[in-house]
Amino acid sequence: MNMLGPCRNLLVWIMVFLTAIASAQTSVPVSLEMPKSRNPFSAYKSIEAPPPSLVNSPELTQLIRDGKLYLSLRDAIRLALENNLDIAIARYNLPIADMDILRTKAGGVFRGVNTGVVQGTPGGGVGGFGTGAPGAGAGGTTAGAGGAGAGASGLVQSTLGVGTAVQSYDPAIIGTFGEEHQTTPLANRQIYGVPLLQLNSGVANFGVAQAFPTGSSISFEFNNNRQTTNSPFFNLSPALGSMYRFSFQQQLLSGFGLGPNLRYLRIAKNDKKISDIAFKDQVIATVTQVENIYWDLVNAYQQAQVNEQSVAFANHSLQNANKQLQLQSIPAIDVTRAEAEVSKRDQDLTVARTSLQLQELLMKNALTKSLDDPVLESVNVVPTDRVESVQLSGTNQSVQDLITQALHDRPELQESDVDLVNRQISRRAARNALLPSLALAAFYGGSGLAGPLNPVYNIPGVPNISSVPVDFAGALGNAFNNTAPDYYVGFNLNIPLRNRVAKADQYRSELEYRQAELRREELRKQIRIEVRNAEYTLEQTAARVGAAQKARDLAQRTFEIAQKEQTLGAGSTFQTMTAQRDLALAELDLVTAMTVYQKAKVELDRATASTLEHNGIDLQDAITGTISKPINPAP
Repeated sequence: MNMLGPCRNLLVWIMVFLTAIASAQTSVPVSLEMPKSRNPFSAYKSIEAPPPSLVNSPELTQLIRDGKLYLSLRDAIRLALENNLDIAIARYNLPIADMDILRTKAGGVFRGVNTGVVQGTPGGGVGGFGTGAPGAGAGGTTAGAGGAGAGASGLVQSTLGVGTAVQSYDPAIIGTFGEEHQTTPLANRQIYGVPLLQLNSGVANFGVAQAFPTGSSISFEFNNNRQTTNSPFFNLSPALGSMYRFSFQQQLLSGFGLGPNLRYLRIAKNDKKISDIAFKDQVIATVTQVENIYWDLVNAYQQAQVNEQSVAFANHSLQNANKQLQLQSIPAIDVTRAEAEVSKRDQDLTVARTSLQLQELLMKNALTKSLDDPVLESVNVVPTDRVESVQLSGTNQSVQDLITQALHDRPELQESDVDLVNRQISRRAARNALLPSLALAAFYGGSGLAGPLNPVYNIPGVPNISSVPVDFAGALGNAFNNTAPDYYVGFNLNIPLRNRVAKADQYRSELEYRQAELRREELRKQIRIEVRNAEYTLEQTAARVGAAQKARDLAQRTFEIAQKEQTLGAGSTFQTMTAQRDLALAELDLVTAMTVYQKAKVELDRATASTLEHNGIDLQDAITGTISKPINPAP
């Protein structure tokens, strides 16, 4: 019987070890990049993206001790970068932007990227917003009002990428192979010598076409045919034909040059930059949200502790009051007041505990990919950081320096700058599309004919009147020996009268560009206000913390005096309980004030785009979902 305990513990440790190994194997981040292959046939095979991993990182279970999840702010940020689904959803936008670059390299139209911030994690709103903040669409999308041509933040971007049509830059091979049998009834048999003309035609044609970003295109076609008939009057039977043609075309006005023909690729590359910036914005938003949730958890945890101490003191005072009532040293009204105070404090404790449970749930939801694990769902979260350890310290920079930093580093402004570059590309392409279409066209080719002469023309004693070879090799040789050349040089001109479609698109692109310029200036003003407001809030909350500390100290002294008076018989139990209640309220106010101060620091970091820097976060770690070095949040 004594061996059962150690054996049971050994089995538990083995199960924990195996679970950790399985978690480590299944939690390896999945690469979202499209795999590359040198196999030429891979271009025609579909590629399936790997399913998302919904296994929590093993570090999460390592933080559980004695049925509790002990969590520091550093741990919370690390787990969020590895497991938070908002970041995981936004992570897909990076390879999606890469696919736009791939398709525009071939002349395809870009499909656009998502730039909004995903806010599917409840709690801890960012920038004063909650989970319903603007731009909190699925997949990071941000939509504006005004129909299909609407863009984010009231901007219209329907002419982004407007201009002349872009051909495919991937070479294409075109082939036609087939056999046809055709029977045609004839009204006059004198022409073909038969009442029903039967033609058997075989074709074997192929060609290669290629377009270039300069507005040029070339093509090569090689056509071959063989025809037999039942008519005795055809010269050759079978008739063999072969021809080739090399064609070239160059746009000279509309569609000329690299600018209009590479605009899709250039916009896609800029969209890739926007996608990278937007992902950084997502990480900042999520880390900010996790920090706010963490300090709300600390606040709820410490408030529950204060209320527990308050209830314990009230119960102890009630017991003493009952004893004193039995000794008839206090009136019965004091016991009634003590019972009412205990009841009220029990209610406050229930509210504090349920609030703590809610904050624990929000914290676990923000740091996990899945909550299906019953062990994780049942554990309590114990924050190891405390607001009392926070040092009140202002910023070392002036407000103007903070504004300058924000205007340089805020992702929204960086996205706006790149968006203006894209709109400038579209403006130039729209201007080029106003020009008439003028193309230089030229081709050169040759043809050859072969086939045996119809026997009807083989007259004895008369020389062979046919001058063509009898086999396909002869037809092929004649096609390429320049005996029957075919060439052309000319111009193709297309002048649209009034040109209203291109004119409207061109001027609309101008209007959208100017509108985006105004939006960028409005964004700069908004950032200035956000930074100033965050700095003012930090100063106000620091003053609030100082006042709350003084109030708590005074309440502590008042409570100590009331206890001494009660001990000396000069004070009542009710007075002491009132003083202790005032002390508990002062402690709760101090905890709340310091929590608000911490969240004000978090907001100032967000407003100045210094969240990642102050928390020691490497953006590449967020991209891969694995943390390569320890995270050390700033004090």
